[in-house]
Amino acid sequence: MSYAEYGIGATTVGVRVRNGVVLGSEKRVSYGGFIVSKAGKKVYKLTDRIGVAFAGLFADMQTLAKVLAAEISYYEVTLEKPMRVSSAAKLLSNILYANKLIPFITEVLVGGVDDTGAHLYVLDPVGSLIEDDYAALGSGAPIAIGVLEAEYRSDMSVQEAEKLVEKAIRVAMERDAISGDGIDILVIESKDGRIEAREKSIRVRSTPTIG
Repeated sequence: MSYAEYGIGATTVGVRVRNGVVLGSEKRVSYGGFIVSKAGKKVYKLTDRIGVAFAGLFADMQTLAKVLAAEISYYEVTLEKPMRVSSAAKLLSNILYANKLIPFITEVLVGGVDDTGAHLYVLDPVGSLIEDDYAALGSGAPIAIGVLEAEYRSDMSVQEAEKLVEKAIRVAMERDAISGDGIDILVIESKDGRIEAREKSIRVRSTPTIG
């Protein structure tokens, strides 16, 4: 997907460690040379176990987050058990593939923790599905992935992973004009036998604007 073609983008990052997953993205929403908003939300907590993070067209991000949240809720109410992360990722993959002729202009990270452990999945606009330890999406991805490649360790703590996600996004924001204006982070962690999710928003000084 060419972000330059649509004049949209993001820097979205995910990291999986032994007992948790961290998802993060910056907050700038832009179309072409115009910054529409400095408070866009690209990271969503769907349940206490599952979250998603996006890069791409903002309307498509919102639509997919709402549809997936509704499908997960229906599954859990009907079967009276929590949906696994892999099932949520495969469900979203099917939704994306079913719309491949007129695709959603977005890339997605699905992350979370369930009874099988921590998981992070990467999806493209037509539903390709890959599980990985870390990933970066969007216009700032070529910069952010360099930070992840250099500093990721499989034995990192959740707190270290959270700092790494924030650092990767900050570094990308310094060089990618389509990214900026703050960082949203979602942490899903298995702690003391319980799975907890927490969100935080970080204010960031203005970065260079487009054009």
